[in-house]
Amino acid sequence: MSLPRISPEKAKDLIEEGAVLVDIREADEHARSRIAAAVHAPLSRLDKVEIAPNAKAVIFHCRSGNRTHSNADRLARSSDCEAYILDGGIDAWRSAGLPVVDNRSQPIEIMRQVQITAGSLVIAGTALGLFAHPAFYALAASVGAGLVFSGVSGSCMMARLLAFAPWNRLAPRAAA
Repeated sequence: MSLPRISPEKAKDLIEEGAVLVDIREADEHARSRIAAAVHAPLSRLDKVEIAPNAKAVIFHCRSGNRTHSNADRLARSSDCEAYILDGGIDAWRSAGLPVVDNRSQPIEIMRQVQITAGSLVIAGTALGLFAHPAFYALAASVGAGLVFSGVSGSCMMARLLAFAPWNRLAPRAAA
């Protein structure tokens, strides 16, 4: 079952009429930026959370709309009322000039940290392999192999390691 997509403006109107906006992003993403009216129900724990039991309608959102769209069947099953997807997610909400609460004191999302770290290690391994010793190419190759494993298994060892970094070990603070 595919959920209908609605624009940020239509979502705002439905929220004013009693619909519940549900943010399915993970805690690190929600802590950094959020729509004030949204209820937080991370996709990873969606089956364990009761979502808006008395709502007339539910509108799900993520960052860009891709996660909500690819999980539409699961989202539809998690609600007992009309359900929608916010087309374009929080990015479209922000682009439409609607208010977003930002808390820049929170670290960037863990998956962006993985992308930055993996990219940096590949560049470093390639540069060191070229200018220092060819054995450093193994660094770039091992990062590539780790990314393939993460994609296939759905488990990212680099994200698990980065979670222990000092800036990530603090519990997410409520967005101001």
